[in-house]
Amino acid sequence: MSCNYAEGLSKYENKGVLGVAEVFDSPELIENKCEQLVKMMLSSRHTVIHTGAGISTSAGIPDFRGPKGVWTLEEKGEKPSVNISFSDAVPTKTHMALKALVSAGHVQYIVSQNIDGLHLRSGLAREYISELHGNMFLEVCTKCRRQYVRNAPAPTVGKKVTGNICPGVGIGRTCRGGKLIDNILDWEHDLPENDLQLAFMHSTMADLNICLGSTLQIIPSGDLPLKNLKYNGRLVICNLQPTKHDKKADMKISTFVDEVLEKVAKRLGVEIPDYQSDDDPTKGIMYSTQWTISSTFIKSLEKRYDAMVKERGIFKKRGPANEKVEKGEDIKTDKKKIKSEHLPNETNK
Repeated sequence: MSCNYAEGLSKYENKGVLGVAEVFDSPELIENKCEQLVKMMLSSRHTVIHTGAGISTSAGIPDFRGPKGVWTLEEKGEKPSVNISFSDAVPTKTHMALKALVSAGHVQYIVSQNIDGLHLRSGLAREYISELHGNMFLEVCTKCRRQYVRNAPAPTVGKKVTGNICPGVGIGRTCRGGKLIDNILDWEHDLPENDLQLAFMHSTMADLNICLGSTLQIIPSGDLPLKNLKYNGRLVICNLQPTKHDKKADMKISTFVDEVLEKVAKRLGVEIPDYQSDDDPTKGIMYSTQWTISSTFIKSLEKRYDAMVKERGIFKKRGPANEKVEKGEDIKTDKKKIKSEHLPNETNK
């Protein structure tokens, strides 16, 4: 399947601001900003990375709103010249750097809008990522809700039946004949509740939210990096185009994300590994790996989140309604805002 999977989704006209010119910082300024970013990361107890399509363009996957993005060209009646398949694309320097930074303890969580499966294929563990818009290499059971890793991109998009039956393996009750659907959201779908809840809590807990390769136009995904600001958290944005939240950022870095991650990793003494197919779950036996979020894991994070809330003195004579908002239960309301703005993997350089 071509990486231009958007052709399989339903039509929608409101695609946001398209084709804005890219801006590049000078080499000297990039060095200075990367040094500042490293200092921020070293002083942060909880760092969360937010990724958009800009981290996958070096893998040959086109973005959506960039100068040569899918939707930018669509307005001109053109199509991207790049037509690599999802199977042939491999994790970029940024994907592998993020995995290494997580392993080294410099990054605590990743929130991704991308559906290309490259975070998964880098070998990153499920407990460290929320995939808000789906994953091309997953199928979900409509009955037991287990998620299974495929060894090839799903044949459909938009949560459609793939024709496969749930193997019903793993911990818990055996599933008997549930149908499998692809894991890719279409315009009308809500974001996955567990992924969104974890993304909300981690983003709020973060001392530092770092956005890579996203114009942050999508709601609620694009607003999650702001959740820590009212608790004196910091925000850094790395993107070639202007973003929705540039004025709220502590720092904006305008260059390729691969360059930033290489410089940051080097300063932190973290070696960026090459992609290894042996660490790629999609190279294993079909459905042998589950990608399901554990309810136990969610409850564990909720306890940490509540402790953080208490530590920072957020509970201040509020009514029950406000308390629910602070606990992240406003997410169900936020999810309804995405109908016009949440196409997976749809951000730019």
